[in-house]
Amino acid sequence: MITVIDYGAGNLHSVENGLRYLNVSYQITSRAADVASAKAILLPGVGHFGQMMRSLQQMDVVPPLRRAIGNAVPYLGICLGMHALYEGSEEAPGYEGLGIFRGAIRRFPVTLAHEFKIPHMGWNRLEITPRSRLFEGINTPPFVYFAHSYYLPADEGAPNGSAAALCDYGGPFVAAVEQDRIFGVQFHPEKSGDVGLQILANFVRSCGELVAMDKPGGENAR
Repeated sequence: MITVIDYGAGNLHSVENGLRYLNVSYQITSRAADVASAKAILLPGVGHFGQMMRSLQQMDVVPPLRRAIGNAVPYLGICLGMHALYEGSEEAPGYEGLGIFRGAIRRFPVTLAHEFKIPHMGWNRLEITPRSRLFEGINTPPFVYFAHSYYLPADEGAPNGSAAALCDYGGPFVAAVEQDRIFGVQFHPEKSGDVGLQILANFVRSCGELVAMDKPGGENAR
């Protein structure tokens, strides 16, 4: 079962649709006890880094979440859920991230706005690493959907070769990270069509869950 953390602002509806399509059992929760006992964790992210971390702290989810990731419980962070893996973000300097990876999330430079729209919203192509489990079965550079103003620079914060995909938007940035059973994506797989479903399915397979992509629906534990 996938434990989906609800901190009050995540894009839960689209994530639920993706998991239902894959026929994956899941629970949506705000309870620390559920995170502590989770077999796999998905943290969707929409909104503001500070608001997310404040909500996770108020829910007492941060300590069990750190422990779970440290104990090799599979984790997928989407957008802000990927940002949470790092030490902090320029979006909210007063709030610490989970600190699983070193480095900080940066804001797109103001100078970039002269040529590129900020926030970065829409479809862009990825450059993926050949051995990535998250992108297994995706043989051509895929297009995925982004919606963000903050990013992880390509030259920092991706330790031990953990960058699984890059994207270029006025310069290269990290679009996905992958290390052991920790995964994070800057883009939104739940809004990225068939490619996004394949990425979600690959994460689920990495958790040892049985995925049947041709059987929509599924058990949805609440």
